Amino acid sequence: MAAHDPSTRLALALAATLRHDGRGGVADDLTTPDALAAWVRDHADDLPASAPGPAADAEALAAAREVRAAVRALFARAVPGEPSRADAGRLMPVPDALDVLNTAAAATPVVPRLTWRPGGEPAAGHAPAATPAGAPPGRALAAALAHAAIAFLAGPDRPLLRACHAPRCVRYFLKGHPRQEWCTPSCGNRARVARHHTRHHP
Repeated sequence: MAAHDPSTRLALALAATLRHDGRGGVADDLTTPDALAAWVRDHADDLPASAPGPAADAEALAAAREVRAAVRALFARAVPGEPSRADAGRLMPVPDALDVLNTAAAATPVVPRLTWRPGGEPAAGHAPAATPAGAPPGRALAAALAHAAIAFLAGPDRPLLRACHAPRCVRYFLKGHPRQEWCTPSCGNRARVARHHTRHHP
């Protein structure tokens, strides 16, 4: 199932910047300001117009990584059953995650905004309550990410969220059909191989 809502896509993409590296470990896609800037460019269509551009510094990186840690902890709480075993040891406590997310979101307060294009339907959106200069760029990006995560966690797509339980995988995904168990076919193959090995080599 495709995630069509920008908040859903952005929250899932942020969580997915920690992933299985294909060799038994975990890869982090947000290790430098340049890596964050590249990620922002790749997801510009889902970021609100009020979010800062792709330029990033150490403050923006630290703030984005902190929001990511909070998002992953809250995703782990949101999924049915247990989170990924590969992820369990790195999760932030839920009360801390809520504080991080809400504090980040407050750096750029938003207000509802109605748009109505000629010949179109009215649409509700959000705009910054203060001028863009109201928060440093690093905090403004973290605020945009936090707003997306809050919208997703409180929205209609959250019940579809699942943790992939393939060996060593730390990804979350939206369950697209009743039999979907893994985030990707490669994770499904790895899980089946592991089950086969367990059955024949107890």
